[in-house]
Amino acid sequence: MGVVAYGVTADERPLLERALGKEYDLRCLDLVLNRDTAATAEGRRVVCSSVNDVLDKEVLRILADGGTEFVTQRATGYNNIDLAAARALGLTVARVSWYSPYAVAEFAWALALAVNRRIPRAVARTRDFDFRLDGLMGRDFHGRTAGILGTGKIGTAFARIAAGFGMRLLGYDVTPSDGCRALGVKYVERDRLFAESDLLSLHAPLMPDTHHIVDAPALALMKDDAILINTSRGGLVDAHALVENLLAGRLLGVGLDVYEEEVGVFFFDKSLEVMTDDTLARLMTFGNVLVTSHQGYFSQDAVGQIVETTARNIADYLAGRTSDNTLVPSGAGETGR
Repeated sequence: MGVVAYGVTADERPLLERALGKEYDLRCLDLVLNRDTAATAEGRRVVCSSVNDVLDKEVLRILADGGTEFVTQRATGYNNIDLAAARALGLTVARVSWYSPYAVAEFAWALALAVNRRIPRAVARTRDFDFRLDGLMGRDFHGRTAGILGTGKIGTAFARIAAGFGMRLLGYDVTPSDGCRALGVKYVERDRLFAESDLLSLHAPLMPDTHHIVDAPALALMKDDAILINTSRGGLVDAHALVENLLAGRLLGVGLDVYEEEVGVFFFDKSLEVMTDDTLARLMTFGNVLVTSHQGYFSQDAVGQIVETTARNIADYLAGRTSDNTLVPSGAGETGR
C-alpha cells in the first residue's frame, strides 16, 4: 500500500522509515503539501501530513481524485485541514492527539532562560572574544510570577518546572486542571493574568476564541519588563501589535517558536532570499527577541511518539477502527469527486 509523507526532516526520516518502510510502500518528501505539490500524492492511498501543510478544499480534492483515502497528520493541531471538505470527499482524517508534553514545555523554558539571561547575545560576543558583561544582566525567576495561558498537558508540565524555580503560579483556562491546582496554580481572569505575570507562556490551541488572544489591549496590560513566550501557535499573538510594543521599549524579552505567517518560511533555508515578511524581519532585529522555527516538539522522545502514533493510525484505518486520534471517520460523508 502506498504511503507518502510530506514535510519530512532529515532527523525524522529514519524514524518514519523504521516504523513504516518495511510494511508499506513509503515515500518521504521534504516538500510542503499544497496546491502546487498535491499531485505528487497520486496513487498513494495514505498521506502523512505535517503541521505546515495546506489541506484546504482544493488540495483535498486533488488528493481524493488521485486515489488518497486517508490523511494522518503528524501533529496535534489540525487547523490547517478543512475537515468539512474532507468529510464531503469521503476522506478519513486522523492526527496525533498526544505526545510528550515535556518536549514543548522544556523548550519554552529554554527560550525563557535564554531571553532572560541574554544568552544569544552573550554567545555572539564571546565568539568575537568580547567578554564584557554590559547589557547581559538578567533576573532571578525565583519569587516572580509565572502566568500560564492554557493549562493542558503542556501547560501543566511548564507549571511543574516553574514550581521548581520557586515561582508564584497563575493560570487561565476555560477548563482548569486539577494537576495544576495541585502544583499551586491559582486560576485568575485573563486580564489579571496579563497584568501580573513576570513571565507569560502560551500553551493554548488556536481556535476562533484564542486567535490574537495576545493583542494590543492584552499587551498594554502586561508589565513593561515582562517576558512573553509562545511555543503553541503563531496566531495566538498579534505580531504587528507586538512589534509596536517592542518599538516603544516595552517587554524585557520575547521568545517565539511559532509565527502566524510561518507557512512557507519555517523549515526552509531562506538565507539567500529577500525576506518579504516585514513583520518577521522587524522582529528579528530586536536584541531581546529570540525566534526559532517551530522546533519545540522536536525531541527524540516526542518525534518517536508521533511516528509511532502515525503508524498506529494507519493500522487502525486499515482495520476499520477509530480512536481518540480520529477527526473524520471512514464513511463520514459522500464522495464528491
